[in-house]
Amino acid sequence: MTESDGRETFLAALRELGGSAGNARLREALGWSGARYDEIKQSLIADGRIVPGRGRGGSVSIAGETKIASPAPPATRPAPSAQPAPSRSTKPNRNGGDLGFEADLFKTADKLRGNMEPSDYKHVALGLIFLKHLSDSFEARHAELLAEYPQGAEDPDEYAAENVFWVPKEARWSSLRANARQPGIGKLIDEAMLAIEKVNPSLKGVLPKEYARPALNAVMLGELIDLISGIAMGEDRERARDVLGRVYEYFLGQFAGSEGKRGGEFYTPRSVVRVLVQMLEPFPDPARGVKGRVYDPCCGSGGMFVQAERFLETHGGRLGELAIYGQESNYTTWRLCKMNLAVRGIDSDIRWNNEGSFHKDELPDLRADFVLANPPFNISDWGGDRLREDVRWKYGAPPPGNANFAWLQHILHHLSPNGTAGVVLANGSMSSSQSGEGEIRKAMVEADVVDCMIALPGQLFYSTQIPACLWFLAKSKKNGGLRDRRGEVLFIDARKLGFMVDRTRREFSDEDVARIADTYHAWRGEADAGDYEDIPGFCKSATLEEIRGHGHVLTPGRYVGAEAEEEDDVPFPERFAALQEQLEEQFAEADELTAMIRARLAGVVAL
Repeated sequence: MTESDGRETFLAALRELGGSAGNARLREALGWSGARYDEIKQSLIADGRIVPGRGRGGSVSIAGETKIASPAPPATRPAPSAQPAPSRSTKPNRNGGDLGFEADLFKTADKLRGNMEPSDYKHVALGLIFLKHLSDSFEARHAELLAEYPQGAEDPDEYAAENVFWVPKEARWSSLRANARQPGIGKLIDEAMLAIEKVNPSLKGVLPKEYARPALNAVMLGELIDLISGIAMGEDRERARDVLGRVYEYFLGQFAGSEGKRGGEFYTPRSVVRVLVQMLEPFPDPARGVKGRVYDPCCGSGGMFVQAERFLETHGGRLGELAIYGQESNYTTWRLCKMNLAVRGIDSDIRWNNEGSFHKDELPDLRADFVLANPPFNISDWGGDRLREDVRWKYGAPPPGNANFAWLQHILHHLSPNGTAGVVLANGSMSSSQSGEGEIRKAMVEADVVDCMIALPGQLFYSTQIPACLWFLAKSKKNGGLRDRRGEVLFIDARKLGFMVDRTRREFSDEDVARIADTYHAWRGEADAGDYEDIPGFCKSATLEEIRGHGHVLTPGRYVGAEAEEEDDVPFPERFAALQEQLEEQFAEADELTAMIRARLAGVVAL
């Protein structure tokens, strides 16, 4: 058989299997050796005739029939508006990922925890949600294979090809639910977790296995299993994955709120993440030399990655087109991240070590196209005295007493030639001159790696009530496809945006996120983003000369100025007369109230 014949045979077999199939299944259908199969497969991929799938075991699809067009920005964007964000009374569209039932679900689950601390209970609840996701995905794929390819129903490769984990029979949700009311349910859950880890090496050490401990009430566990059993019941595989993923994300956010400052260590509020993602637009863009590698050196529970993948999919991309890389120093948080990504079907390379990204960089050769990060603010014990000569400190050695500029330079070190980054930092990073920080900031500005600075309102974060800021960095401001922005920095003052979701915490509305992101896109000169213009009190494009005039301080309020007052065309005499009339009415009302109070006081004395 010639290579041409082999290629056509390969494609014909793939079409017979529905246009997409796992490698093991297709190779068996062809009856070829592994070497022959791989040779033909690689030649077809190189020619664009087929595309590889995202599964761990590998799959292929016919490109012309299944490939989704390369992601692109929205077709049109409104020009940034000079109007203020909607007031709270306009009921802005909250972006907390509401499904309509997850709040009630969480309230019910929270009642079951009794006196258990939220920091402990979150692992109990999230672990069970994840276990249900694994089991539901497995059962759905198992049913598909029984209907289409019965021989593959017991082949783990057929599941891995679709990014589905193999779940042993004793670990399946149906088995646990059947025994939910048994006194030994905690032990059965632990055994299920161990069984899953044993046959899925990528989950080793990830799943919680402390359900049998005496402190956990077996009745509570049974009721929690019953509650979780109703999530996504009867949904197809893709919809069930989405529902469970959003429930997992919602629970993470609620537990972070319950834990307060400790919650902020593993969770970045969703509306803040959306600002970062909407501004950077993480999708592959060959025209700009951007491949789609996303990195977070302190990734927490993985919320940045979830939002990046969500952005990709909503703009025409396909799950798996982004390459996800991260590192986390807290082992418990690393486990949450691994589960959070797996429940979404997101392939990733998330590393853990307890030394952290500064002292043991697990991905030293990575050059990312997008970096999204919310590092802990103002770390004083980061061990900087042991890293004084590190190659990453291109703009100056960070002070041992504060890691803010260590994070910024570590991130710049990991950016690709056309890479961009969005970083959450404490407000002090914009103006501090202590211990050489001012000189480092000056060097970064003069090197033209600072693209945009955003001042945030207070009360956005669980971990701190103080305001924070966003740094946007660019390795090159002369990116292909964007405006040449060399010698300029965009400043945005977003301190007046957002609305209070309760008495202690603020969120950005969808309109707020769009206003900030659209301003940045217009300033960068993106297609269909509209024309950029400075808006007093909100945004200003400043030159390096102007920044030098402010001593390289990057606080947006210094640049954007005061908000323009609305013009009043009413002549002064007319306006004065109206104000005087209003004042007289208020005087009269005050007199009436005074008389009423005196009458009631007199009545009290008469009694």
